Amino acid sequence: MTTVATGTRASSPAAPSAQGVGPLLRAWRERRRVSQLELALRADSSARHISFIETGRSRPSEEMVLRLAEHLEVPVRERNALLLAAGYAPHYRETPLDDPALDALRAGMERLIQGYEPYPALVVDAMYDVMAANRGIMMLLDGVPEFLLGPPVNAMRLTLHPQGLAPRIRNLPEWRGHLLAQMERQIALYRSTPLRELYDEVAAYPVPENAPAAEPAEPVPYFALPMQIEHEGRTLSFISSISTFNTPMDVTVAELAIETLLPADPATVKYLHSLSG
Repeated sequence: MTTVATGTRASSPAAPSAQGVGPLLRAWRERRRVSQLELALRADSSARHISFIETGRSRPSEEMVLRLAEHLEVPVRERNALLLAAGYAPHYRETPLDDPALDALRAGMERLIQGYEPYPALVVDAMYDVMAANRGIMMLLDGVPEFLLGPPVNAMRLTLHPQGLAPRIRNLPEWRGHLLAQMERQIALYRSTPLRELYDEVAAYPVPENAPAAEPAEPVPYFALPMQIEHEGRTLSFISSISTFNTPMDVTVAELAIETLLPADPATVKYLHSLSG
């Protein structure tokens, strides 16, 4: 049975910046390590015009704001913030995931993660809150305390909390480091205060003293860092893959990610199929 969030956590709406759009665009350009000339060439403009926009000497058109944001790969939510800072209305909607307008999207995601069974798969938002999960995920959560499973269920808390999955992860130091680095990249991309607060919380979790010992070092044919997790006396190995939507026109959709856990060895494949009957 697929579990689906009955509602979504409200995100903070984009607000106009007191700085104006110029400093915001300059910050994004510098973050992407793009010169004014290079950005001008990409956006069919001039370095002089880009400079005037960044210093506030010229007010960009709505089309120019969107064009620059596109070439700077600014996230959809932040594009709305740029438009507001320039004095324009937001261009991208933010539709709640439980809105009837997204019925087809929700149904498609459910079919996708159900079709991935018996392997684990879930859908998370930008804060790693779980929007949907299949039976493979629920199998891994056997025995997790109820206080970690109350809505909104958060994937990072579930994984790194010392009463969550952390005590079962055999290569916890490596997997923990991978997850924290992933969050750091997201913070740099989205500049999200709530995400930073979540990072500070989970990074401060103590590493469980009773975590299972790592497997003896030996050459393995892994093509990516696996998560090695103990389940009913067996060690299961998974490689994580994350998919997002192409060219989203809605903030909610832009911030959704589908994570699938691909079995990393034949023993894991055999065990999961045996559970599914």
